[in-house]
Amino acid sequence: MRDDTPVLIGAGQFTYRGSAEDSPTPLAMMRIAAERAAADAGLPAGALAGLDALAVVGFAVDSPGGLERLPVPRLKNPPRSLARALGAQPDYAVYSHVGGNTPQMLVNVLCERVARGESELALAVGAEFMGALMKRLRSGRGFEGFGDDETEAPERIGDPRPGVSAQEAAHGLSYPVNTYPLFENALRARDGRSLDDHQRRLGELFAPFTRTAARNPQAWFPTERTAEELVTVTDRNRMVSYPYPKYLNAIMEVDQSAGVLVASVRKARELGVPEDRWVYLHGCADAADLWNPLDRQDFHSSPAIRLTGERAFEMAGIGLADIDFIDLYSCFPVAVEIACEELGIAMDDPRGLTVTGGLPYAGGPGNNYAMHSIAAMMDLLRARPGAYGLVTANGWYLTKQSVGVYSTRPVEGAWARQDPAVIQRRIDALPHPAVVDRPQGAATIETYTVAHSRDGYRAGIVVGRDAQGRRFVANTPADEATLRDLESREGVGRSGQVGPSEDGSLNIFVPDRG
Repeated sequence: MRDDTPVLIGAGQFTYRGSAEDSPTPLAMMRIAAERAAADAGLPAGALAGLDALAVVGFAVDSPGGLERLPVPRLKNPPRSLARALGAQPDYAVYSHVGGNTPQMLVNVLCERVARGESELALAVGAEFMGALMKRLRSGRGFEGFGDDETEAPERIGDPRPGVSAQEAAHGLSYPVNTYPLFENALRARDGRSLDDHQRRLGELFAPFTRTAARNPQAWFPTERTAEELVTVTDRNRMVSYPYPKYLNAIMEVDQSAGVLVASVRKARELGVPEDRWVYLHGCADAADLWNPLDRQDFHSSPAIRLTGERAFEMAGIGLADIDFIDLYSCFPVAVEIACEELGIAMDDPRGLTVTGGLPYAGGPGNNYAMHSIAAMMDLLRARPGAYGLVTANGWYLTKQSVGVYSTRPVEGAWARQDPAVIQRRIDALPHPAVVDRPQGAATIETYTVAHSRDGYRAGIVVGRDAQGRRFVANTPADEATLRDLESREGVGRSGQVGPSEDGSLNIFVPDRG
């Protein structure tokens, strides 16, 4: 085995369950995860001073949209602040742009740096602290230690583009809880399932996730629930955006951190890390689907998931049948359903679809969930030497995809990551519908959702086609009769009229009655 082969040598996770007033700062949470990763590798915490590369996953509070406007102090340069706390002086210190794909993407990038001889010991780490943060905001408590005194902005990594266009955002698509249901309803309609049958299917899909979470000591909600519990609307499980009640949504307000250490084989041996702790990244790939949701070929597929999966398996030299453990990114059920379809995995695969319990139950949403997936996967693979594990990670709205194939089995030959541009060119060349910003006249629903507030119905969101086949986004009238009707029978394929709102700022689609 080559000395420049990258290997994951340690992983650490931390879940804080105490009171908000005593919660650790984001910097402290990352340091705990980093030191646990060092201990997992058999290293003293002081060994982290030797880091020559450090990649921090972007915090949710630094994401575009409402969260970045929260009145809280920020770490102005998270990687530099963490490096200083660890006593390290890395040559490479980066902070990622928003996206749940970034933990896996950062591991891919760090492994590539090691293989190229640019790094010897690297850390990828992240934290989400919206739980304590929102409790502190609501109670008026302070945020001592949440910020830093850095004056130099960090080097950013990843794609900085907002997840939706201004037109999409104006109609509510900037909120994941509104956009993922559009994919879900399109998938249901394509497959010809009734509304009730599909709801039962969603519960049956995610009930096994809750069982895994109940066995996971790091899970935010370690509670097993039945399929019926997950989809039955109650006061505790209110509808969020149809067809997803609360228990089917990733929850933002958690306090969790996770990180992994990546080294060259040469450095791992120099540090004395036992080889039974080593886990190799055998295959990886990164790509994005056509960026804006309205530009997609349809709302029930993901070429990026399919192509990145194919490339990761090709690089690893194995197939899906060789995989022993699976963790599919699971912010909402449709992310799992589409990943299963694109990768050829049955939704009742006996191997299971998660090693953590998933985002709604294990937690870690925002951007850092997949770091928990990788950490959990490392534990499983060490317990079964030679087995393979698959991790997928997803950013924005089924937009950015990253895949990793792991094993304790050593990598043969030189480790080389394919330039992501190779797959990206194929995706960007795919045909897609024309989009019209200001549709007028007869139209049909391509997909839709009904958004709810805590007090009841709030808004209908429609993606439709006009008489020329052009795609548009619109809201519906907000009266309860219209919104209730969209939840009581299939909306996809229904006809209506679309035109401007009274002030001209929005498109309004009025479904035909009957």
